[in-house]
Amino acid sequence: MHKHFVAPLLLVLVAALPLQAADRETRQMMADIRMLQEQSQQLQNVLVALTDALKAVNSRIDGQTETTRKAFADQKLVGDALAADLRVVREKIDDGNVRIGSLTQEVDALRQSVMEINVAPPPPMVTDGTVPGTPADGTTAGVTPPAATPPVAAPARPAVSGMSPTRLWDMAFAEYAAGQYDLAVIGFESYIREFPRSEQADDAQVQIASSYLNDGKNDRALEAADVAIRTYPKGDTLPTAYARKGQALENLRRTAEARAAYEYILKMYPDTPEATLARQSLEKLK
Repeated sequence: MHKHFVAPLLLVLVAALPLQAADRETRQMMADIRMLQEQSQQLQNVLVALTDALKAVNSRIDGQTETTRKAFADQKLVGDALAADLRVVREKIDDGNVRIGSLTQEVDALRQSVMEINVAPPPPMVTDGTVPGTPADGTTAGVTPPAATPPVAAPARPAVSGMSPTRLWDMAFAEYAAGQYDLAVIGFESYIREFPRSEQADDAQVQIASSYLNDGKNDRALEAADVAIRTYPKGDTLPTAYARKGQALENLRRTAEARAAYEYILKMYPDTPEATLARQSLEKLK
């Protein structure tokens, strides 16, 4: 009987050994899985924290970038405002310089007028043939009369002496507007002669060319325009001077030279009213 019970028990024990080993491996695997899950959760928490930190950094960078952009924009506005103010101040200074120059010329003209008025008149002419300082009875009393010489005429006073530049310019331009081109030329030439450093000296020379051109004196107009170009190479009336030159050449049938003058205007002064006239003249010459 005892032998019959031992054999089944051994069989049960032998079968139970692999089951215990398998259960231990299963528990070990479950423990490893739980550990991996915990580590995964920790990594996920770290990633979430890093993401929040990156968002905060990006937000801070965006804020600083916006602040910097606004500061640059404000500086640009301030710089533009300062540049505009400086341009206005420069224009006012230039205008003031022009006014001061004009006033200086007028003061000089007035000073010249006063000096000429204060000049002592010449000694009176003696009409009875006696020498001033002789006795009334006609005796010379030892005074030798000078040799008879013809009276010397006093130099004629120029018509524009002492006249202000504004007044002289207005008079010359009034003659030009009235079609009195000969008188206008005289007036503008007097202006240049009296006030050669005036801001309008180049304008006066161009007006001389315009007067000759309107008067049909194309040769004189061409000569006057060339004088304006040579004498005032930095003047603001150069486009007009070249236009008058082109018109005079065109009237003189010197087509190639006229075309060259118009093309020069288009090349050097494309944004001026003279460029529009030059373009129309070139179309007409075709």
